[in-house]
Amino acid sequence: MAKGAIVVDKDKCKGCEVCVGACPQHVIAMQKDVNRKGYHYAYMKNPDACTGCSNCAIVCPDGVITVYRAK
Repeated sequence: MAKGAIVVDKDKCKGCEVCVGACPQHVIAMQKDVNRKGYHYAYMKNPDACTGCSNCAIVCPDGVITVYRAK
């Protein structure tokens, strides 16, 4: 069971992939679809592995990732 979850504002994500490399659990990947601006956007590929560490949100240059953590 996951301890955390992320929500990506897909229309604001510019597909820089910084969050993908920052995730120690390999939870995040880039979607094959594109957003309204034409960028591939981040999504939770492996949601059960998310620990809610917030590394992705910290490194996101545009602040489009929100992290939720279960108590």
